[in-house]
Amino acid sequence: MKLITEHLESELDYLVEKDDRGNKNVYISGIFMQAEQQNRNNRIYPRKVLEGACNKYTKEQVETGRAVGELNHPEGPAINLDKVSHRITELKWDGNNVVGKALILNTPMGNIVKGLMEGGCKLGVSSRGMGTVENKNNKTLVREDFMLSTVDIVQDPSAPQA
Repeated sequence: MKLITEHLESELDYLVEKDDRGNKNVYISGIFMQAEQQNRNNRIYPRKVLEGACNKYTKEQVETGRAVGELNHPEGPAINLDKVSHRITELKWDGNNVVGKALILNTPMGNIVKGLMEGGCKLGVSSRGMGTVENKNNKTLVREDFMLSTVDIVQDPSAPQA
């Protein structure tokens, strides 16, 4: 198995919401992953593969409040808590797109994300996971052993619309 990262290029919405106590929470939302479409890394995630990985990740990480991501990709699949910038609060399917929402945390990296976004920087998201690929008909397909580790915030995504 090898580390597989995908960067998506699409507009992320930057949202500020107030909670019941009047505290402001900053979120990003948009397309986090895409199935059945070749990305800039020349990989294709079959819907069945991405659906299985997302369902497992949602159940084990998102629903338990453990789905955190980093600002930029590290060298491996492990989450580095000192680099965490956001917590993924929602993942859902819209056609072949996985649409997500993430709370930007009040951590050093989260504050950098807020500053970049407030300054007008365009950011994207990128999935990170482990798995194998196979070449089929001049296309690189991600295989069924793919395990999603997280979705990170990046400057230069590879998925066409993330």
